[in-house]
Amino acid sequence: MEIAVVGSEDFVVGFRLAGIKKVYGVPPEKLQETIMQLVQEKGVGILAVHTKDLESLPQQLHDRLMASVEPVVIPVGAEEGDIRDKVRRAMGIDLYKSK
Repeated sequence: MEIAVVGSEDFVVGFRLAGIKKVYGVPPEKLQETIMQLVQEKGVGILAVHTKDLESLPQQLHDRLMASVEPVVIPVGAEEGDIRDKVRRAMGIDLYKSK
């Protein structure tokens, strides 16, 4: 399974530098189309999208993406919330849990 990242060029540049191969810098009018293509693509296990970009999508699509298990859609940005919940949702385990 691969990690894919979609968003503005400013958002995705750091992911490219980190070595993630499936990085898509798209204009706002192509965002929804690109996300839908990636959700359908086999092999994508995690899809990272800027929080504000997710919020700009139609509510029904937003809800579908947030409930998605394959791929897991991870909102990234200033308001991303608790990273522990994101890791648990993406990997299915709690890495921070002590015995």
